[in-house]
Amino acid sequence: PHIHILGHPSGRLINEREGADYDWDALFKAAVQHDVALEINSDPERLDLNDVHARRALELGCKLTISTDAHNPGMMQNRIYGIGVARRAWVTADRVINTWPLEKLLKWAKH
Repeated sequence: PHIHILGHPSGRLINEREGADYDWDALFKAAVQHDVALEINSDPERLDLNDVHARRALELGCKLTISTDAHNPGMMQNRIYGIGVARRAWVTADRVINTWPLEKLLKWAKH
């Protein structure tokens, strides 16, 4: 595929719309196979991937990214929620591409 990151993986909106009911293991294995990172969206109305899915993605070898989904500067503070999801899933910084040194990130993005 010609993508680097799969955002809003389930498409859920908390208290509005359930997330998609995928074969999550198949999705995570495809992400690993194609070296695509999965988003942990920090918007408190999304938190998508959730901690259970983030943990399973981690177990299967996925790379992750934590995004704020900020639409204005005030929303940048939402990152704490995505970090919380990652912590509950036992995600380590080495698996979160936007914690990598710039040179490593750019090298990965050129694949």
